Amino acid sequence: MKKMSLRARVVTGAVAVAALGAGTLGAVSASAETAAAQPNQAPAAVRADAANRNLTESTGLTVEAATKAAQAALDAAQKSGQHVSVAVVDRNGVTRVLLKGDGAGPQSPESAERKAFTAVSWNAPTSELVKRLATTPNLKDIPGTLFLGGGAPVQAKGAPIAAVGVAGAPSGDLDEQFAQAGVAALGK
Repeated sequence: MKKMSLRARVVTGAVAVAALGAGTLGAVSASAETAAAQPNQAPAAVRADAANRNLTESTGLTVEAATKAAQAALDAAQKSGQHVSVAVVDRNGVTRVLLKGDGAGPQSPESAERKAFTAVSWNAPTSELVKRLATTPNLKDIPGTLFLGGGAPVQAKGAPIAAVGVAGAPSGDLDEQFAQAGVAALGK
């Protein structure tokens, strides 16, 4: 393979940039012409799914409901004299609400999020999931999970739609008791 001289590389690069620029300008120009020719029509992306054949619907907690659950879990912990953090995640494991209680340890917010993520991922309390580690120890290697008691799923029609995670109490059993108090608050 023959090496190109510096001049040849510069010229080749300039030609490539000019070609790319011309293609981009042409695409922008074509888009503008199409929009100008049909000013009263919706973009094609909106028209393509007018019958909702390609859409799915999802159920989730409102921010208000997630906050209610988090506050109920935090209140239950405070009533027991525990300093914890509480996280509520949506069906996709995305944090909706995170409360770090007064005096809670610096590790507790992340642990609460990971417990909630784990509970919603498997639609089961994390105390139950800990038992699965005996037969499948590599579960703990899944990123973002934490197999310790303290996570409780929130369900609608048997499917997980959110989860409450609590961390910071001296035991996972206590953390999970507080998480369950958060879930129970949603039914009130």
